[in-house]
Amino acid sequence: MSGDTCLGSALCPAAGHKPKAGGLKGGSLGNKYVRLNVGGSLYYTTVQVLTRHDTMLKAMFSGRMEVLTDKEGWILIDRCGKHFGTILNYLRDDTIALPKHRQEIKALMAEAKYYLIQGLVDMCQAALQDKKDLYEPVCSIPIITSPKEEERLIESSMKPVVKLLYNRSNNKYSYTSNSDDNLLKNIELFDKLSLRFNGRVLFIKDVIGDEICCWSFYGQGRKIAEVCCTSIVYATEKKQTKVEFPEARIYEETLNVLLYETPRVPDNSLLEATSRSRSQASHSEDDEGFELRDRVRRIHVKRYSTYDDRQLGH
Repeated sequence: MSGDTCLGSALCPAAGHKPKAGGLKGGSLGNKYVRLNVGGSLYYTTVQVLTRHDTMLKAMFSGRMEVLTDKEGWILIDRCGKHFGTILNYLRDDTIALPKHRQEIKALMAEAKYYLIQGLVDMCQAALQDKKDLYEPVCSIPIITSPKEEERLIESSMKPVVKLLYNRSNNKYSYTSNSDDNLLKNIELFDKLSLRFNGRVLFIKDVIGDEICCWSFYGQGRKIAEVCCTSIVYATEKKQTKVEFPEARIYEETLNVLLYETPRVPDNSLLEATSRSRSQASHSEDDEGFELRDRVRRIHVKRYSTYDDRQLGH
């Protein structure tokens, strides 16, 4: 009979019958096979398996500890028997296939600790750490639910901030044919940027603002730039809302906002990449002494354009 097979109900004590414990020295177990009742689950195994490793089970069945039996001769172990079959398999083979779920692994580890099976404890701990690393979120993205919450997040952040506002329902016109695709592209780009720069930039989402799709960039608590991705187009005597995907502009402003990290460390590559934007600033602003961080660059993509981007047949 298999060593970890739970025996049928016919071998279990009768319902309502309370087992009578009796003392038995482990050294007097002369039979090759022993019968175990672990929390009501019944198992057959050998003394050789139980004493292979230096565990509490070896102490029980090598004469160092007293074991208790019921009236029918089953050796009693007052523990949950759910994972005892796995315990026996580990004692036999020094390895097992661990459960898939974290809670099951934790329960098995608790039993392994009770029986002092350190090798199995180490296996469970390693598996739990692997699962933690596997499911640990790469970055957390706050979602704005009120203007006060947005203000608090931006002011308290020690990092530059990139905010994407997307609110598709905030529109009184129909959308052009490519608008939904472009809106999804903006969201996908936001996710990619957040995965790449989450250690240096705080990324937040806004679903309550007045715009439909708009990027905002903040440095040291103040807005540095804004890229609005929506515009109005006229087609067939009616207005339509158009959503753009200015990918290059968004990348550029994300790189620009990295200059406002605190503590600020000069980054030659970023300074070179953003020097073009500075050189294009108007002379009037330069004469007035405005610095780059004191201005907000607002970029509106083809606002109030008369261009119709709908495909033929639509």
